[in-house]
Amino acid sequence: MEIREFETRVINVRQMTRDIKSIRFSAPQDIDFEPGQFFVLTIKIKGEEAAKHFSISNSPAEKGYIEFAKRITSSEFSNALDLLKAGDWARIKLPYGLFTFKGEYEKIALLTGGIGITAIRSMCKFATDKRLATNIILIYANRTENDIAFKEELSEMQKENKNLKVVHVLTHPMDEDAWKGRKGHINAEMVKEEIPDYGERTFYICGPPRMVESLKPILLNDLKLDKKRLRWEHFLGY
Repeated sequence: MEIREFETRVINVRQMTRDIKSIRFSAPQDIDFEPGQFFVLTIKIKGEEAAKHFSISNSPAEKGYIEFAKRITSSEFSNALDLLKAGDWARIKLPYGLFTFKGEYEKIALLTGGIGITAIRSMCKFATDKRLATNIILIYANRTENDIAFKEELSEMQKENKNLKVVHVLTHPMDEDAWKGRKGHINAEMVKEEIPDYGERTFYICGPPRMVESLKPILLNDLKLDKKRLRWEHFLGY
């Protein structure tokens, strides 16, 4: 796929959780990418250009814009993103990355945590938009209910797509009794219970490097999955 570069403007900024923002930029209608890919974003900080790469959160079927979600930290680039508003200038270069899903598998499993959901959201929305026959089970880990990004959108996708199942896992539910989802960390037992046919699926795992590295031995050693059935992406600078 051809690498494209274009100047753009911020369309809008959404506060998704207490520390995650979603930022949408205008894009030419013919811009194309694959679900799971990333782009290089250039913005201005104190008059100087600075660039970072981010996973695309929208589906390729959602035309006219490029969107991503970012946890706002104390870094200089993150602070600059936090100040962006509608109309602000940026430059985008895309697409990059091999962590992709285009509907090539009959069954997949998606394991992610925190802001790792951005690339996964793109995959789930694409499958829903295109009415793909792929059966998808997503296990999404967070600290509390308030940390779940795209919560309402994932719920809507589940209603629209009978082939999509979303399992939320929390390490620290705000109300232990009220929370009806899974608790703790993703482990072999949880995968077996939520994905009984795990041996038939291709697994995509993405998120903070520590999480990705802890999930690999669970899938390879504990569940005896073939390495060819694993795709992973580290969110460096998490």
